[in-house]
Amino acid sequence: MSDIPNFANRKTILVVDDTPDNLTRMSLLLKETYHVKVAKNGEKALDYLNYNDKPDLILLDVMMPGMSGYDVIRELKGNQKTCHIPVIFLTGANAEEDEKQGLDLGAADYITKPISPPIMLARVKTQLENKAASDFLRNQNSYLEAEVARRTREISSIQDVTVMAMASLSETRDQETGNHILRTQHYVKTLAEKLRTHPRFNYFLSERIIDMLFKAAALHDLGKVGIPDRILMKSGKLTQKEFEIMKIHTTLGRDAIKLTQKRLGVEIEFFTHVMDVAYYHHEKWDGSGYPTGISGENIPISARLMAVADVYDALISRRVYKEGMLHEQAMVIMVNNRGRHFDPDILDAFVTLQDEFHSIALGFSDSDDTMAEKANQIDLLLGG
Repeated sequence: MSDIPNFANRKTILVVDDTPDNLTRMSLLLKETYHVKVAKNGEKALDYLNYNDKPDLILLDVMMPGMSGYDVIRELKGNQKTCHIPVIFLTGANAEEDEKQGLDLGAADYITKPISPPIMLARVKTQLENKAASDFLRNQNSYLEAEVARRTREISSIQDVTVMAMASLSETRDQETGNHILRTQHYVKTLAEKLRTHPRFNYFLSERIIDMLFKAAALHDLGKVGIPDRILMKSGKLTQKEFEIMKIHTTLGRDAIKLTQKRLGVEIEFFTHVMDVAYYHHEKWDGSGYPTGISGENIPISARLMAVADVYDALISRRVYKEGMLHEQAMVIMVNNRGRHFDPDILDAFVTLQDEFHSIALGFSDSDDTMAEKANQIDLLLGG
């Protein structure tokens, strides 16, 4: 059987030469095995490439009027659509520096005239085989990159669903509504984005970290699932003993995540942020918070951001047993706690963002129906 490929599977070669006899000679030599296209100068070659399917190989004369072969290959290699097409230079020049220049510009091979048909056909075949292998690897890499991106999106979606399921479970056993979770998430993200260029925080607040903090904020009160209903649902002021029990929710939230990571046998960065937010978001800048009483820079940045978001929302939001404060009233309390409850720089950023915070609060406000549903939920949990 002949080694000539099936017509439909033949490779296409573009021959570029300003001498008609050379074009005829090359066409006759190649047409039995390949589809052959010709261009009589560099400009025609580039026009062909702009408006037709790309060839598998280009045989390019170096010395041509107008655009030289060197000019053409510069255009080819600078274009994403043509940079992968192998180019074999054809030239009457045989100086070493000419060959080096061509190869430096990206030529795959360099054949001097007069052409030896067996040598040229062998080199054409070699370059086409090289291109086929290169295309296969590039396609495989593209496939693998797409598959990795798909799996990453899938894992991220699973993580998001898991986080929201855990947050929703926490919300069902609390005075808070689901909108509290959404509001605090957006508060944290807004604050973090404002502070990402601040010299105290820019080493930490990358886009990737901010995205994780947005998700982690939803789980700040995860530990409340372990607090007795009689305390968690109490509408009046807690006794000192009840408050001490309530404070345990920070430790319960941290320990739940810590146990999960231990069972998985791997430490996941996202859940480290969740633990910091859950455990430390009631700490205060002056050291008077809980559960550990740490202060200042010892409090994780994520928890300092969460503290501002959580307290502001607690002040302005409705509860089953109370109405929320006006934004202006809440701002007075927040500002008075600068350097006491809150990191001064984070609080200053909050003040500059107060209109955005107010807009978030209004955008995710609790409706009368939501509050009625939450009241019924509490009654059921308390056996009312």
